[in-house]
Amino acid sequence: MADLDLGDLAPQFDLPRDGGGSLSLASLLGKPVVLYFYPQDDTTGCTNEAIGFSQLKPEFEKLGAAVVGLSPNSVRKHDKFKSKYDLTVDLVADEERKVIEAYHLWVEKKLYGRRYIGVERATFLIGSDGRIAKIWRNVRVKGHAEAVLEAVRAL
Repeated sequence: MADLDLGDLAPQFDLPRDGGGSLSLASLLGKPVVLYFYPQDDTTGCTNEAIGFSQLKPEFEKLGAAVVGLSPNSVRKHDKFKSKYDLTVDLVADEERKVIEAYHLWVEKKLYGRRYIGVERATFLIGSDGRIAKIWRNVRVKGHAEAVLEAVRAL
């Protein structure tokens, strides 16, 4: 299966979201979408990433962009995570990993010499036309939300 590339149509999703209901990529068509994938709620890197995007959410909104975090955690875990850290970004639950796999992010990882399968931390900037405008793979959290904001400004 070929990896996703710039200009490709972003794989669609319609997933349960924090607070109830669902969120679909189709419902966001016409505006830029920052779709960031992260492995686990309430871990250091994932928390810092979510806080970074939440702090910059007003700037993204000024540019007309939506920010959506996606992980395999349940909606219940997302709700606790959002409440604990006062997060403002939308979080969607991909418990069956169908969207994670559609974006080719269910991968082999290595930590302290141990190999395992998990979610690659990555961000996709999807243009208002539904096409992938920029991709960040193997994201390092520090400064990432700011870099994504700059890319949205450049659209």
